[in-house]
Amino acid sequence: MRLKTKIHLLTTILMLVILVATTSGIYFLYEKFAYDTEYNQLQSRANDLSSTLSQLKAHTNLQQVLRAYMPTDGAVYIYDGERLKTKVQATLEMPEVPSITYTMPTIWIDGTVVDITLQQSMEEVEQTLDLLKVILVVVSIMATLPIFLASLVLGRLILLPLERLNITMRKSAATGKYEKIDIPEKGGDELTNINRTFNMMMEKLEQHYQKQQEFVSNASHELKTPITVIESYAKLLLRRGFDNREVAQESLQAIANESTRMHEMVLQLLELAKNNEHLAIHLEQLELEPFLQKVASQMQQAYHRTFIVDAKFPRFIYSDEKILKQLLFILLDNARKYSEDEVRILTAETTNHACITIQDFGIGIPEEHLPHLFERFYRVTEDRNRKTGGSGLGLAIAHELAEQLGITIDVKSTLGEGTSFTLCIPKEEEQ
Repeated sequence: MRLKTKIHLLTTILMLVILVATTSGIYFLYEKFAYDTEYNQLQSRANDLSSTLSQLKAHTNLQQVLRAYMPTDGAVYIYDGERLKTKVQATLEMPEVPSITYTMPTIWIDGTVVDITLQQSMEEVEQTLDLLKVILVVVSIMATLPIFLASLVLGRLILLPLERLNITMRKSAATGKYEKIDIPEKGGDELTNINRTFNMMMEKLEQHYQKQQEFVSNASHELKTPITVIESYAKLLLRRGFDNREVAQESLQAIANESTRMHEMVLQLLELAKNNEHLAIHLEQLELEPFLQKVASQMQQAYHRTFIVDAKFPRFIYSDEKILKQLLFILLDNARKYSEDEVRILTAETTNHACITIQDFGIGIPEEHLPHLFERFYRVTEDRNRKTGGSGLGLAIAHELAEQLGITIDVKSTLGEGTSFTLCIPKEEEQ
């Protein structure tokens, strides 16, 4: 059964059940109210008659008194025990119609105790109830049509956005494009919010797909070069390497260098792919100077280069130690590649940030290249990166790690003097 049919059927049945329950409740409440009213009036009339009978004299015309208190279309019976003592009624015989009776004891004219029974015909009440029943049935039938139409409109209101969503998804699947739904920018109900969420999801998917395509394209292009070099030197080695030691040495050295470079590039590609997923961040208080001294010591041990730390303030920062250390390793490794002199690690503090600056005194970077440094596979010059083994991925990884930690990176460089990368780390209250 289609959802539209289910909504239509369930809403119609529910409204009909509510309507039937309401009309039935009105009918039975009115019936009880009508009978209770008539019964209370009959009881009051019986009390008045009892009071009057107790004050009558022996010569009083009893029939006139009883007629005065007789209910309309009813009767009054006086019983002495089980024997009918006297009666008065509207007709010679009470018609066979619904009626109510009320019996109470009272003192008779001669001082004896008798039972007074008043009987009231409910024919008019029954006629009114029959008329009410007809009215309620007619109203229920008349109300069924708008209920039916309302269920159709409700089903359409609910399903129209869902149908548009379904059509858009089918179209996206058929065309391979990331189709979106036209919706108002502001306001809207829950269904509009669903469509808005769908559009956001399609935008994210499109962005991820484009990044994936770009990543695959760039990776295949970058890996093709070292593979081509390795293949060329391997063929050269096969042709002339066994006869010429210099050719063999050159070929093996080139193969080793390109293999190392390709290995590093693959590791960076894997790191970049891993960083596409949001990392689990564990913020903690780090004592800045010992942390930077440890990082510098590890770099110095690995590359036998001088890394000087000048970290007088701030004393503490709040960050993820593991991710921040990985970020610093990338920037320090980049600094030592393009500088033969020492690398300095400086710190500073602003109102909202703690700053770490990595300063090298190398060849520097032309100003026009600075805005593109963090793009994947971007290289300042081919020759510059070939000499250092750069792949154009290190700074892209650093940029993504910084974004995960909420850190901004500021780059300044002067040709022939060096380059500085400044990390601006939000203070605890800003994170």
